[in-house]
This record gives sequence, structure tokens and C-alpha cells, in this order.
Amino acid sequence: MDKNYKMTVAYDGSRYRGWQSQKSTDVTIQGKLNQVFSELEGRKVEVQGSGRTDAGVHALGQVASVRLTVEKSIPEIMEYVNHYLPDDIGITEMEEAPERFHARLSAQRKTYCYRIFNSVAPNVFERKWMCRIPEPLDLEKMRQGAGYLEGTHDFAAFCTRHQKKKSSVRTIYRLEILSEGAEVDIRITGNGFLHNMVRIIAGTLVEIGQGRREPMEIKQLLEEGIREQAGVTMPARGLILQSVEYE
Repeated sequence: MDKNYKMTVAYDGSRYRGWQSQKSTDVTIQGKLNQVFSELEGRKVEVQGSGRTDAGVHALGQVASVRLTVEKSIPEIMEYVNHYLPDDIGITEMEEAPERFHARLSAQRKTYCYRIFNSVAPNVFERKWMCRIPEPLDLEKMRQGAGYLEGTHDFAAFCTRHQKKKSSVRTIYRLEILSEGAEVDIRITGNGFLHNMVRIIAGTLVEIGQGRREPMEIKQLLEEGIREQAGVTMPARGLILQSVEYE
């Protein structure tokens, strides 16, 4: 009889083509996990993630679920899987989950963080995990803009490849602009995110911080829903999936 497991997955997405397994390549996070868990199980198994992260995006707290029949303890499973996974992917936590638990369908909230290195100096050691912006940013104006994005809105202007048949309404519970030294973090918690939504929100807030647009423009973007009028899509390397919350 199989058991259902919930696990937290951390990965450096720099060299991967995103979370979702693809027929054209084996260089995906899900593909690597499927391969190792299938070898452990002795049959084909599929790991389910809480959501798809794009090529180059990282995760500290991605959550995944998998069903296994292998008679090993959780520490033994983790030891095996982490031994055979690449060094840039790791299972950091694992537990047995209720029968009906599904990493994606059961998820309630997700928190992403977009990390910016706001300095004219080169960012030698963290260049793969932060986006460098040399111009000073007006953080107070960025916070004003962020305030308009909190709540339930139609975020059509803040996504790419949106399918018109599907709703683009989402709820943002919290959007913070945090800073320490040269690092500026855009941290966002919501009930779900559209394709590239966090990176476009980050790009729009950065343009406010650079004085290229006013905070009030956010209201117009939400009302009109035109992608071309919102900010740039920030590079993937600055984005980290921090955590996924469940009931």
C-alpha cells in the first residue's frame, strides 16, 4: 500500500529550464526529482509541485508531494534522494501527509521574494541570485505603489500568456518593500500568481522607485488590464519562491 508524502524542496534554478518536466529536455527540477524517486521506488512515479517556477527561478520553500510504496523510513528516503539529486536541488523537510493532500491543489498561500542589489558596485558572490540595479531607488514611493496592489484585483496587466477563458483575479495579502544595506527585497504573499506576475509587479515597482512612473499609476493599470502599459518583466535570477502555506 502506498503512502502520501509532503516535502519541502530547495533549488538553485540557474541552470534549469523551470520546474515542470519536459519531453524535450531532462534539465528541469521536476524531471530530476521524478528520476531519483522512480529509481528509489523501482517504478515510474511523478512528483507534484505546488506550482511551476520558470526557467532560472529559485526556491527556498517549494512544496511537493509524492506517493511511495517503498518500505523505508523518512530519514532513509531523504538520505537516498539527496545523495542522488544534483547538488543544486535538495529535500530539506519531509513528512507523511493525509491521503487527500496534493501539493498544488491543497495550497492556500504562496510567498515570493524578488531580491535586488541596489548598488553601483559589482555583486560578485550573489550575482546568480539577485538582480543588480545601480540607480538609487525611492523606497517610499515603491511602498506607496505596493499599497495599491494589496487586496483582490484583476491582475491582467501583470501577466504574460494569459488565457482569456481563465480568471486573472488574484488576492495579494501582503506586499512589502524591505531593505538592508544594499539589498532591497520585494516580498509578496498571495493566494496564487499568474505567469510572470511577480516579476512584472517587481518591474513596475522598480520603475516607480526610479522615478519613471508615479505610484498612482498602479490603480490605472489594474483598471485597464493592459500588459503593455505595466513595467518590464524583471530577470528570473532575482526571484525566489520562499514558502507555501496550507490549512
